[in-house]
Amino acid sequence: MTTKRRYLMIGAHPDDPDIRFGGTAILLARAGHVVKFVSLANGDCGHYAMSGKALARRRAAEAQAAKAIAGIHEYQILMENHDCELEASLENRRKVIQIIREFKPDVVLGHRLCDYHADHRAAAQLVQDAAYLTQVPKFCPESPIPEQNPVFAYVWDVFTDPRPFRTDAAVPIDEVMDLKCRMLDCQVSQFYEWLPWERGITVNPKQMTWEEKRRYLTEHWGSRYMTAANDARQLLIETYGEAGKHVQFAECFELSPYGRNISRGEFQALMRP
Repeated sequence: MTTKRRYLMIGAHPDDPDIRFGGTAILLARAGHVVKFVSLANGDCGHYAMSGKALARRRAAEAQAAKAIAGIHEYQILMENHDCELEASLENRRKVIQIIREFKPDVVLGHRLCDYHADHRAAAQLVQDAAYLTQVPKFCPESPIPEQNPVFAYVWDVFTDPRPFRTDAAVPIDEVMDLKCRMLDCQVSQFYEWLPWERGITVNPKQMTWEEKRRYLTEHWGSRYMTAANDARQLLIETYGEAGKHVQFAECFELSPYGRNISRGEFQALMRP
């Protein structure tokens, strides 16, 4: 019988967990593991026309629709934190530690500190700060510390300053790429409105078949996971054998030096659905 594991993905915005971890989350949930997504900000600036409470409510509804597609345990959004204003404050540190302690994850995933978005950097700092403090019993004593500190890790990115991402574990997601695209399809405000507007792309999902949507989502937001698979090719072969040569899409993860200390091989096993 497979031991049920618990995974917590903490992103800055609704849709960050989906794009960074959605495929692996689907596979883990299918395998009987428990996955929770958290957005530390409510996303109320992520649009060219909408804003405020109306956009925050819309994005929260989109996140819950994506949760249903993925089959994960929970998608929590901290609605009190505004988009583009997230800070690595003491108050938010307490919230993150409380979330970790209450969920008791085996693995906590988050952004790296080197990221283009201020909210992503703040979210990364909050998760990094929690990695040690989660085990300090007199800090936030109302939330008992977990028996074992989680493993902390980063989700894949393309940033190179001060150093490129290091892939310590790679998960093939070819078999669930369609479902991952369906998760992104739920986030209409982002993948059909805000992000295309930001990039100068015109798209109308109401006039598109599912196959047209899938091609669009794969071309503009799935292709990065083709790059990730190619970058991790040798590791995919080492981990999955001959099948690793043919993986088209992969989500990749870097083991953090903070939190519970495990070997790279143990981390690869922990991330494998």
